[in-house]
Amino acid sequence: GLIHHSDRGTQYASTEYRQALQAAGFLPSMSRRADCYDNAPMESFFHTLKSELVHHRQYATRNEAERDIFTYIEGFYNHHRRHSAIGYISPVEMELKSA
Repeated sequence: GLIHHSDRGTQYASTEYRQALQAAGFLPSMSRRADCYDNAPMESFFHTLKSELVHHRQYATRNEAERDIFTYIEGFYNHHRRHSAIGYISPVEMELKSA
């Protein structure tokens, strides 16, 4: 069920890369042609993740990093972190308002 989203770079569009995604069971997703805003939400998220968490830690193992990042996303980012783009409320609060 993993979706791999990328820009339209030649490395991501190459047959070899797309075959590797398919072999791993990933669903490829690419930004639209000439639309630089397609990736903006994910680039913003990854910037936040790196600046608030990853750049302040050193992980001994991949599992340690996965647990820490999961805890950050599910324990803080989605439930408590205020997001300016949605009126300074958390994503969970926004979903509850929209329901």
